[in-house]
Amino acid sequence: MARKPLTKPRKHASQGRSRATVDALIEATARILVKDGFDKTSTNRIAEKAGVSVGSLYQYFPSKEALVAAVVERHTEELMHVVRTVLADVAKLPVDEAVRKLVTAAIHAHRIDPELHRVLAEQMPRTGRAANADVLSVETYALFRAYLDAHADEFRAVDLELATFVCVTSIEALTHSAVLDYAGRLSEEAMDALVDEATRLIVRYLQ
Repeated sequence: MARKPLTKPRKHASQGRSRATVDALIEATARILVKDGFDKTSTNRIAEKAGVSVGSLYQYFPSKEALVAAVVERHTEELMHVVRTVLADVAKLPVDEAVRKLVTAAIHAHRIDPELHRVLAEQMPRTGRAANADVLSVETYALFRAYLDAHADEFRAVDLELATFVCVTSIEALTHSAVLDYAGRLSEEAMDALVDEATRLIVRYLQ
């Protein structure tokens, strides 16, 4: 039975110089993943691109899978920063304004290094550590459910747990596909129209 790859860092950087080394290794991993994919990514190539020795790399990360997991963690946190900020901003807005801002934010989040987003979505299972995606999904669901709970009197009688699933999944699927699969074919005007249509879809479903 094949051993699972080690995906946790060996140690966490605490000083400025060591943090800079870790940041350089994570960024080098991200860029190689985007350019050449998971199979052609190696610790030797990562160390070379980051400008550090392989020995230094192994002080912090036991494998390339651990480095990819660190890239996933960093990218997930960037996406969640957008989600958290917008959901805090819309907490008291009526549903049509709130949904419009959420759809717009989802497009913005998917535009954060979209090629890296695509590679991670495809390759993350191979790291043996999909927990970060679960964290993103669970936190997004919880935040959106809290919004629905606070505005339940604005909606038709509906199971809010199911409504959360329908709304979050629909917004994610629409914006993910628009940015990653159709970005080259959708103009900014088309993206604006997508926001209008997605907002109409979600609001009419809820009301």
